[in-house]
Amino acid sequence: MSIGKILIAQGGGPTAVINQSLAGAVREAMRHPGVERIYGALNGVRGILQERMVDLSMESVANLERLALTPGSALGSTRDKPDEAYCQKIFQVLRAHGIGAFFYIGGNDSSDTLRLVGEFARRESHDLTCVHIPKTIDNDLMENDHTPGFPSAARFVAGAFAGADLDNQSLPGVYVAVVMGRHAGFLTAASSLARRFPDDGPHLIYLPERAFSLEGFLADVQGVNQRLGRCVVAVSEGIHDAAGTPIITQLQAQVERDAHGNVQLSGTGALADLLTESIKKNLGIKRVRGDTFGYLQRSFLGVASEVDRREAREAGEQAVRFALRRRESGTVALKRVGDYAVDFVFLPLETVAGKTRVMPDAFINGAGNDVTPAFRDYLAPLVGELPVVSRIFSPRVAPLLGA
Repeated sequence: MSIGKILIAQGGGPTAVINQSLAGAVREAMRHPGVERIYGALNGVRGILQERMVDLSMESVANLERLALTPGSALGSTRDKPDEAYCQKIFQVLRAHGIGAFFYIGGNDSSDTLRLVGEFARRESHDLTCVHIPKTIDNDLMENDHTPGFPSAARFVAGAFAGADLDNQSLPGVYVAVVMGRHAGFLTAASSLARRFPDDGPHLIYLPERAFSLEGFLADVQGVNQRLGRCVVAVSEGIHDAAGTPIITQLQAQVERDAHGNVQLSGTGALADLLTESIKKNLGIKRVRGDTFGYLQRSFLGVASEVDRREAREAGEQAVRFALRRRESGTVALKRVGDYAVDFVFLPLETVAGKTRVMPDAFINGAGNDVTPAFRDYLAPLVGELPVVSRIFSPRVAPLLGA
C-alpha cells in the first residue's frame, strides 16, 4: 500500500545513537515500494516551518551507515516547543508537500508535537500517520523500560566518575560533579555502575526524586570525608527542596532561564560551584573541586553502548514497519523481556506525550543519597562491560627509622 512521501525529523538534545534511529528508518523505508520519497527536516520542527528539507532518498547506503555511527543529530535539532498554532503551521507544510507519514525522533515534547499535528490532520480529514521514535538521555519516557540514548550517556557517566574517583584516590579531597536530569535521576544514578571496591566513589548520589537538604548534604559529606579522608559526590542538576524549589535558586541570587522559562540548571556550572563553596565555607575542607558534565554526556565519541546502538537502530526500523502496516499514529516503546532482551511495541501517543517518568523507589536507598543494587542490576545489561580497574595489594615495607 502506498504511503507517498515520508518526513523524518530529530528534536531535543542530541545523543550518541540518535543517527542509528535515523539510518534505521531511512533504510527500512527504502525497502518499501509504497514509499515515494524520504525527506529529512533540518533542525527539527523549525525546519519544517521554514521548508528546509533534504531528500534522504538520495543518500548512499554507505554514507547512511557512517552517519549511524556518528554522534549528534545529523539533521540538526531544535529546542522549539510547539503550541497548537505552531503545530497547525507544521501540518499545513506537511499537507502542501504531500507527506503521508511524519516520523519524529525525540522525547516527550516531540511526541506531544506529533499528537497535536495528528489532531489537525484528523480535523482536516487528511491521511497523515504520525510516529514517534523514542530518544532521550534522561530516560524519562513513560511506558519504556529505557530509552535509546540513555545507555550510551550512562556508559559515559559511569566511566567519567570511575576516572574522577581514581584521581580522587590519588590526591584526596572532595569532588562534586553535576549530571543532567531535571526531573529524573537515572543518568546521575549511572555514576554508581563502575564501583568495584567498598570505598569506591561516588560515595554520595543525590537525585531529583528526593528532596535535597543543604544541611543534610553537608553532614553526609563530612561523614564520608572523616571516614575515608576523601569524598566523591554525584548530583543531579534537578535537585530541589521539599517545596520543589530548585536548589540553585536558593544558592544563587540571579538565575538564568531558557526559552521555555525553565531555570537554567547545569549549563552554567553554577550549581557545582555553589555546592563546593558551601563545603569549603561550612566544613573547612580545603581541597574541594566541582565539575559540570554538561554537553559531554550527550554525544561523546567512542563510548556508545553496543546495546544502545542496536536498539536505537531497530526503533527506527520498527517505526517505519508499524506505520506502513498499521497506518495509524503512535509511539514505539521498548519493553524488557527476561535478562536480557527487548520487545518493541506500538502504543498511542497519549501514553507518552508530555509526561515524565522518574526513578522507581526501589532504585533509591532509604537515606536518599545513593542507589540500590536493584538499579545497578537494571542498568548493567544496557551499558555493557566496562573497563576493569585495580589497585596495589602489596604489603607495606616496615619502616627502619621509626618514622
